[in-house]
Amino acid sequence: MTRTIPDVNTVALAVTDGMLHFELAMAYEVFGSAPAGVAGPWYDLAVCGPGAVRAGRFGLEPDRGLDQLPRADTVIVPGWADTDVDPPADLVDAVRAAHEAGARVASLCTGAFVLAAAGLLNGRRATTHWAHTQALATRYPQVRVDPDVLYVDNGNDSDNGSVLTSAGKAAAMDLCLHLVRLDRGASVANAVARRLVVPPHRDGGQAQFVSTPVPARPENHPLADLFPWVLERLDHPLTVEDLARQAGMSSRHLGRHFRSLTGTTPLQWLLTQRIRHAQELLETTDDSVESIAAATGMGTATTLRRNFNRTTGVPPDTYRRTFRTRPD
Repeated sequence: MTRTIPDVNTVALAVTDGMLHFELAMAYEVFGSAPAGVAGPWYDLAVCGPGAVRAGRFGLEPDRGLDQLPRADTVIVPGWADTDVDPPADLVDAVRAAHEAGARVASLCTGAFVLAAAGLLNGRRATTHWAHTQALATRYPQVRVDPDVLYVDNGNDSDNGSVLTSAGKAAAMDLCLHLVRLDRGASVANAVARRLVVPPHRDGGQAQFVSTPVPARPENHPLADLFPWVLERLDHPLTVEDLARQAGMSSRHLGRHFRSLTGTTPLQWLLTQRIRHAQELLETTDDSVESIAAATGMGTATTLRRNFNRTTGVPPDTYRRTFRTRPD
């Protein structure tokens, strides 16, 4: 049975000899303490391992044993240093047991090899550091490896918890912020990002919803002025032709530039920005769904509900009840 995410989410960092310290420290920074100004309960974080372990040149004394992983709501497996050898059996068994108990399980960077060894990625889409995607696909052919994304969220696609994987190094931060966004809402995830001085969203050819933001771009790029122009007019019924006209190019040429910068089409990117704006309004205002539909260019409440539900997995009213009462 799938467990819902409670107000206080118990997060377990699963560690053993050979873990990468960068991803481990990154996850600890995100889930270890709430950012200033965010009231209410934060995550209950524990480091779980078989005993004293080495992460690179650093020694680490875990709080609890690996046998405690099944009691966690979320289990995070940091990067695994030596991908040429099988990860420790006790770690693999503990991660598998946690997922069977209903935990949400996420891997950072090459931690995906641990999830794959546990069988959690069989038949699922997954990613890892670009230098190891081929090795992951070769060793675990049942895994649908996607080398072109920052992270993958498979959602609750089984009777157990969801399974998530991130690409290499800094992409671990993108996945950690995504987890905070799922649990606490966009405004709290943004507060965490501000504290850590990182962007709350990044581009990178991502196909999943949360990773098609306004991309970083050189000022002399042909689309340099288009993105802010669009974001100021989300309440307008914009078309691809409107965007192409503003950019001074053909619709086909616009599509090529969009694909290279964002990994998606102009209309899909525009829809993503509308949904994001709707999330912010649902979290921070008491505006009706009809008003938010108009403010985001969706036209009608029916259109907003359909697209919002399809994109986020919940209706606008449910999203508001979940996140509106959480203080920023």
